[in-house]
Amino acid sequence: MIDNHSIIEKGKEVVRIEAQAVAELGERIGQNFADAVELICNCKGRVIITGVGKSGIIARKIVATMNSTGTPAFFLHPSDAVHGDLGMVRQGDVVVCISKSGDTPELHGLLPMFKRIGVSIVSLVGKMQSKLAVESDIVLDASVREEACPHDLAPTSSTTATLALGDALAIALLERREFSREDFALYHPGGSIGKRLLLKIDELMVTGDAIPRVTGDVPLKDAIFEMTTKRLGCTCVVRKDGTLEGVLTDGDLRRLLQRTSDITNINAAHAMTPKPKTILQGSLAVVALQEMESYNITQLIVVDSAHKPVGVVHLHDLVKAGLGEEEGT
Repeated sequence: MIDNHSIIEKGKEVVRIEAQAVAELGERIGQNFADAVELICNCKGRVIITGVGKSGIIARKIVATMNSTGTPAFFLHPSDAVHGDLGMVRQGDVVVCISKSGDTPELHGLLPMFKRIGVSIVSLVGKMQSKLAVESDIVLDASVREEACPHDLAPTSSTTATLALGDALAIALLERREFSREDFALYHPGGSIGKRLLLKIDELMVTGDAIPRVTGDVPLKDAIFEMTTKRLGCTCVVRKDGTLEGVLTDGDLRRLLQRTSDITNINAAHAMTPKPKTILQGSLAVVALQEMESYNITQLIVVDSAHKPVGVVHLHDLVKAGLGEEEGT
């Protein structure tokens, strides 16, 4: 019976072997990789990725990554292709074929058809002298020294290396297309990713008469009444022209009461924090969250270009909107 120590060591060995395969793959990325990126970027049609078995599973993941990063792609199963799905392929498309051996019969049968249709072929193969490699327009070397499988049979290191190579293509294409965070958000409108990239502070902030606001010369008891009424734990302190002079928070009040219990002759300006942290209207809500976390505060005053308060946003509203979550899509 294998003991726990042996199991742990085997796990470490598998990770080491696969990490080495990916590291060696990086050393082989060269002009062929750049040519593949240019070919796909300039493609007037679509990117079609195909493979069988484990290679097919990797192909589907690469398709998903490309679609979410600005490169339209779809998966074509070789067996389905010869039973009608080949009709999805059009002249001007780019076909990416994935095969460890490069001698997969199902792919071999498709090569003449791809040539007849008039598509460009990029292959990710483990054997550079294989038929698939020879028949391709551009070949990317996805070979590995050994599989992590002790019998050197089950695709492990080879699928990991191919997946990494596919990710490298997708991200290089993202950079080549100058695909921005805003572009990415358009393809991820749901979940926390969409919220973090699309949600503006204006959609969450309190506005209009709901903004707690006093002038600096009002008695502190009136400022406290304003804070209590508006229920945001603070009030803006503004000048006569409406520009922001400071903010009065629950924390300011606690610090004041530690110094004195007589607030009869104290006004808002004496108790406030001058030059408080603010955020410009139109900013991303996630930026407000980062500011609050950075300065350990629970609310931000939203100001316009004239530095007049146009809103207040509270940490609870940001968390309620899901911005504190980090899950992917």
